[in-house]
Amino acid sequence: MINKKVELAIINQIEVEGYSSQLYLSMASWCDVNGYAGAAKFLYQQTEEERMHMLKFIHHLNERAGHALISALKQPDHEFKSINNVFDLVQKHEQFVTNSINNLMDICSSEKDYTTANFLQWFVNEQIEEEATVQTILDKIKLLGKDKEASFFMMDKELEVMAIAKIAAAAAAVKAKP
Repeated sequence: MINKKVELAIINQIEVEGYSSQLYLSMASWCDVNGYAGAAKFLYQQTEEERMHMLKFIHHLNERAGHALISALKQPDHEFKSINNVFDLVQKHEQFVTNSINNLMDICSSEKDYTTANFLQWFVNEQIEEEATVQTILDKIKLLGKDKEASFFMMDKELEVMAIAKIAAAAAAVKAKP
């Protein structure tokens, strides 16, 4: 049976992951209607990934005799200043998620819930990857120069390739499971 303090922290993390999925979905939709098809595809893929993260937390909690509660989510923003603004916000949000995972890890340590701490290690590593990916995107956007919106066309194509690669890696991981 899972410790009540850990259970409540996981329920909070389920909400964080659900909101992340909705936020990226909103950003993807904005990109879609503003001509950034590659960025939209990348963010649609992120939406699915965040939903998968949420489900991992739900399953973990329920398997440990807890009860994963699903809360209502606040509506994410749906208007953005620019594509650069979108990815600046993605970076800030990923940093927020990293802090949330780290706080959850702290709670697990203080409550001596080593099973959940072990489960969380995957998320710790995932956040390192997520932050690095977004930083790479922002670094490339900065390289585009002053005319970022016009130059983003090439970056948009690269984001599409990144999204396709993530889809392929996810499919390969599913096939590799026994």
